[in-house]
Amino acid sequence: MKYLVGISFIFLLLSCESETIRKESFEMHGIDVSHYQSRINWDTVAAQEIHFAFVKASEGYYYTDSLYCDNWEHMQRVGIKRGAYHFYRPSISAEIQASNFTNMVDLEFGDLPPVLDVEVLDGVSKIKLITGIREWLYAVEIKYSIKPILYTNLKFYNRYLAGHFIDYPIWIARYNTREPRLACGRDWQFWQYGNRGRLKGIEGHVDFNVFNGNGAQLEDLCLAPKAALSSW
Repeated sequence: MKYLVGISFIFLLLSCESETIRKESFEMHGIDVSHYQSRINWDTVAAQEIHFAFVKASEGYYYTDSLYCDNWEHMQRVGIKRGAYHFYRPSISAEIQASNFTNMVDLEFGDLPPVLDVEVLDGVSKIKLITGIREWLYAVEIKYSIKPILYTNLKFYNRYLAGHFIDYPIWIARYNTREPRLACGRDWQFWQYGNRGRLKGIEGHVDFNVFNGNGAQLEDLCLAPKAALSSW
């Protein structure tokens, strides 16, 4: 039994270290990046059937990603659907965090909705977590006239968020060959299925994502002309 457990552990360790293989059964492929990927050659990335990308814009009450502006500009230039995300700190005022994001990010027609990345509790209760998330989502929705996307991992979602925010698109991280199954039974819109992807134009690894739909459905999710005008 000990031998079998040891073999299983080694297999799991090796699988976590193995390169993420693209899921070609899906039509729309994307990545998410931050300054950790250093400067990216977006022309090279766009030539590899990458249809969308999310880039880190901000975190907490004051932090902004050093390469956000560079990534944001070049994603639009090469024709990749672009989105920006904020890493949420539950112990900090949601209103202040929303302002940090909106002061950094100017959305245009055709951009993906803003994203709230929720992965940690930072010592707060579930009630305070949910209340703060709701405040951030509402403030950002009012600013841009579009419902933000909520990002988290499958375990965190099922434990803390299932049954809440059902009107908001969901982006789930689950590093597995099987699709995420959410405890509340709802569908996911984006799936981050691996964090060890390789693409020409990016040094090191990058997260791989898919959209649960086709190109027209991805376009429908993006900022429409009326919404874009009302956010100015």
